[in-house]
Amino acid sequence: MRIGWLTDIHLNFLSPENRAVFYQRIRGQNLDALLIGGDIAEAHTVAGILAELDLALGIPIYFVLGNHDFYHGSIAAVRHTVRQSCAASGRLRWLPDAGVIPLAGETALIGHDSWADGRIGDFFGSDVMMNDYVLIEDLRFLAKPRLLARLSALGDEAARFLEDHARQALARWRNLLVLTHVPPFREACWHEGRISAEDFLPHFACQAVGERLAAVMREHPQNTMTVLCGHTHSSGEARILDNLSVMTGAAEYGRPELQRIFELP
Repeated sequence: MRIGWLTDIHLNFLSPENRAVFYQRIRGQNLDALLIGGDIAEAHTVAGILAELDLALGIPIYFVLGNHDFYHGSIAAVRHTVRQSCAASGRLRWLPDAGVIPLAGETALIGHDSWADGRIGDFFGSDVMMNDYVLIEDLRFLAKPRLLARLSALGDEAARFLEDHARQALARWRNLLVLTHVPPFREACWHEGRISAEDFLPHFACQAVGERLAAVMREHPQNTMTVLCGHTHSSGEARILDNLSVMTGAAEYGRPELQRIFELP
């Protein structure tokens, strides 16, 4: 089974003609399924671009959403729209609704959008102003204590989901792929070959998810987990435990690239 992984593709930055060229490149890889780790487009374009991908590729597409997918909208409204898109397609699967996906052999897949939860690095000392805090209705112009509470709640939501579904999956499958948008560990929050600085980490990593995943894998030493994430636009790999590794994908606006192809027996 050949599975491709994309992240931070920002297809709203491409013309329809250039998107068609990109889809042709993906078709040329003869994939059996595709994983997309979020930042597909923005709130008003994500459903249309998902439909384009579905029509152009004709293979199962398992995806999560990234922060950009909620720009100029609300979290609830975008989730509702994406659910409608999946209901209209037999191949689009938003992983927070999909549960555990058997892939091939001893490997299964779970995923959640996740969110940078403000708990890693120096949140209150950071002067970083993310577009998230202006362009997403739920986060717009919140004072720092309220913003941290909201980010933490979003991180906790992802952590609960991933912990529960990881336990379900590992009871049956030996190897687990976890698709998410936000790096769940400081060690996986890469920026130009280094770990992000203390003022950027609160906005680019999710401590809650990392703590839950690490705890699960300590309880399952005979299993393996590989986390696929993005968000930072810089690539890197981190070994968190002997049986838990994280791959962070690179990205450049206007130049979407296939991160990796996994060959599963």
